[in-house]
Amino acid sequence: MNWFWFSLIALLCWSGSDLFSKIGCREQKDKTAHLKMVVAVGVVMGLHAAVEVFVQGVQIDMHTILVYLPVSLLYIFSMMLGYMGLRYIELSVSSPICNSSGALVAIITLITAGLGSISGLQLGATALVCTGVVGLGFVDMHEDDEARAARQSISNYKYAKSFVAILLPVLYCVLDAAGTFADSLVLETLNEDSANVAYELTFLAAGAVCLIILLCKKERFTLRQETPKYVGACFETAGQLAYIYALADSEHVAMSAPIISGYCLASVVWSRLFLKEKLSWKHYAMIAVAVVGIVLLGLAEEM
Repeated sequence: MNWFWFSLIALLCWSGSDLFSKIGCREQKDKTAHLKMVVAVGVVMGLHAAVEVFVQGVQIDMHTILVYLPVSLLYIFSMMLGYMGLRYIELSVSSPICNSSGALVAIITLITAGLGSISGLQLGATALVCTGVVGLGFVDMHEDDEARAARQSISNYKYAKSFVAILLPVLYCVLDAAGTFADSLVLETLNEDSANVAYELTFLAAGAVCLIILLCKKERFTLRQETPKYVGACFETAGQLAYIYALADSEHVAMSAPIISGYCLASVVWSRLFLKEKLSWKHYAMIAVAVVGIVLLGLAEEM
């Protein structure tokens, strides 16, 4: 049953990363919160990479880092845009959109490899995800201003209609999907553990660049504002590790994958419980459609 517990840990950690990243980046007055979040993730991933290399004995060299660099940059830029978007939109809306990248990967595969490479279940699941995401954006953009204000009244954070609010998680989805597709090609020639360390070291470098930018801007760092970012970064890294161990049990991947892929549903629950976010029934209906599609994609991926 180790696969089950690792799957559950990955789900909880990645949804926890969503929650604490939102808390760390939601201040609309802080225009550099996304850069500070990259610094936090870079620090934590850099520490984990050091453990992998010096304790676990994972082999890493500059060739591996350079070969994996395009994939790393796609992932890192997607996450940066995702963190930026958390200033403008509820986590309940952004998380399902961001987590729809699997459907976009299926579409890319369909375009590049033809219809025969996609199963009927994958096609149906992709259609559900696309319907849910497009519907979610449509509902959010066309919501009545008074109704929006009424449902946000219990929260301390108000979000107005904004094209940018929807665009940023969509861009995250596109870049993450491109990274996943490129990942599948590059990993044919690289060791997975070495590639993961290369990714973490690249994230460390990106964090260092962001830190230099922040210091040049004379940005202030406070314990209250930075603590959630580092908690979110720890959850992100721990979730990645649990994900790797869960999928290592090849006999149960068909069950672990859909469990993990449903983490955005947990993110919606946490946002309701801890952030007091409240959506309309139309929002929740579109989220449900997208989540069902995401879980089915995770199931179809390993069937």
